[in-house]
Amino acid sequence: MSVTPVLIDPLPQHRFDERRLDLYLAEHVPAYHAGNPVIRQFQGGQSNPTFLLKTPGATYVLRKKPPGKLLASAHMVEREYKVQRALAGSAVPVAPMLLLCEDTNILGTPFYLMGYVAGRVIPTADLPDLSPAERQGVYRSLVETLASLHQVDWRAAGLGDFGRPDNYAARQIDRWTRQYAASKTDEVGEMEKLSAWLVAHLPKEAASSIVHGDFRVGNTIVHPSEPRLAAVLDWELATIGDPLADLAYLCMAYNMPPGGPGVSGGLRGAKLSALGLPSEEEVLSAYARATSRSDIPHWDFYKALAFFRIAAIVQGVYARGLAGNAADASAVQQGERVRMMAKIGWEIASSARN
Repeated sequence: MSVTPVLIDPLPQHRFDERRLDLYLAEHVPAYHAGNPVIRQFQGGQSNPTFLLKTPGATYVLRKKPPGKLLASAHMVEREYKVQRALAGSAVPVAPMLLLCEDTNILGTPFYLMGYVAGRVIPTADLPDLSPAERQGVYRSLVETLASLHQVDWRAAGLGDFGRPDNYAARQIDRWTRQYAASKTDEVGEMEKLSAWLVAHLPKEAASSIVHGDFRVGNTIVHPSEPRLAAVLDWELATIGDPLADLAYLCMAYNMPPGGPGVSGGLRGAKLSALGLPSEEEVLSAYARATSRSDIPHWDFYKALAFFRIAAIVQGVYARGLAGNAADASAVQQGERVRMMAKIGWEIASSARN
């Protein structure tokens, strides 16, 4: 179903000096007028705390790095701002970037301000409450947007220093193996087996593109009345890398059950055609056509990597929840989700055909 984001009073660990922010924005953002804006926090984000700012003349969204001890290279709001700013005017819809502040004297951690994009938030891949025709349109827009992102000339867009274009998959395995170890709280045997399998089955290096890193319908805003994307959100994991990693991430729902710990909207076993949802094979074919590819090689590898990554990411969320500095109180409920994702990833790897 499409949902209206829940707004709450800023959590105690995420509160900041609102008057100082108000004065700072009035000085640095054109057309912003100081005057005690109404500030509310979006509930549900597990990464960088995000806030809605309402002023008499406009509505804004602010995203900031959370407080406390953080994993290295995580929560990089500076990178989110940079990539979205670079994509302005492209075929990839993004919110307008208005300001990046790296001065920790203002709010305690770096933050950026963007324009508010109206639309529908649909958190799960099954797109409940939409008609079959609308579901077809949204999925068409998802695939077309992802293909457009992967075809952006990232060097010409000013992202030549945004990431290393070589050895993306190997670096991802190394990064998430290390970050999982740094936030590990329980034994999950499939994670160790997955890490080793991925290293042993690395495909040959492919062409590089901008990759979003967390591309799914829940990280988009769907147009208020049309079945198309109005904006792509949550660019924290964006870098330069292998585009098939993004495609595999988008397709994770096809391997996930409709229910489970911390999960809803999985498509495994669903009657896709009757629902107006494309099959995984149809998504791959549409993406291949849009990017002029003849095939999608090493698909099992990329799917296993996607589940390994999300299990490691969710483990970080779980660990932050236990430590008390997560962006959402439900983070402490994520432990079982780590086990489920790791199990699915290992099922894919252990039965891989390539």
